[in-house]
Amino acid sequence: MAHDQSSPIRLAIVNDYEIVVAGVAAMLAPHLDAVTVVELDSGLPVMSEVDVILYDTFGQVQGDGVDLEDLVRDSGAKVVIFSWNIQPELVERAIEHGAAGYISKGLGAEEIVEALTKVQAGSVVVPPEQASSERTTGMWPGREWGLSEREAEVLALITQGLSNQEIAERSYLSINSVKTYIRTAYRKIGVTRRSQAVVWGMKHGFEPDRVRVVEAATD
Repeated sequence: MAHDQSSPIRLAIVNDYEIVVAGVAAMLAPHLDAVTVVELDSGLPVMSEVDVILYDTFGQVQGDGVDLEDLVRDSGAKVVIFSWNIQPELVERAIEHGAAGYISKGLGAEEIVEALTKVQAGSVVVPPEQASSERTTGMWPGREWGLSEREAEVLALITQGLSNQEIAERSYLSINSVKTYIRTAYRKIGVTRRSQAVVWGMKHGFEPDRVRVVEAATD
């Protein structure tokens, strides 16, 4: 069924971590007139009829590695990538692979809503050349422990069992950057070895979730 342009955009937020999708939903909550979050998915496919799927890349495959067909299934939903990693070549590969938009986590809620509105209207939205991703919004595991999103993402991938090289490939970081994030993360959580980091991560919400929340329809 075609979307009524006068109605709010029906949005599904997808990431393997419940805290991440809930944080994005909370950030967009004041903008119900423009965007209605109808489904939150952690580790499960989207089931509801939605207009746009916002794919948060925290701890996830990025770029052209994202399985867009699996996300949209047989629906006509458009996929927008939501990431701190806005390297031009990464953005370009995601768009070439079929993403309808790619937006930076440096955006505020109003800017995100504006980008989603443009995508729904048929535009392809990408970050401007001078965009910065240093500031991130929303929630992520370990934020209350002082971990930055990049540190937390590296720790999440360690908890998932990835090696430093695999983390670098997954997140499009240099191996030296990965090692730096590991050092600073370890210092903040008080561990010195990888095995300790995995145990800490498993106890503090760094294992992927499998949760689907479908919002009740309102008249």
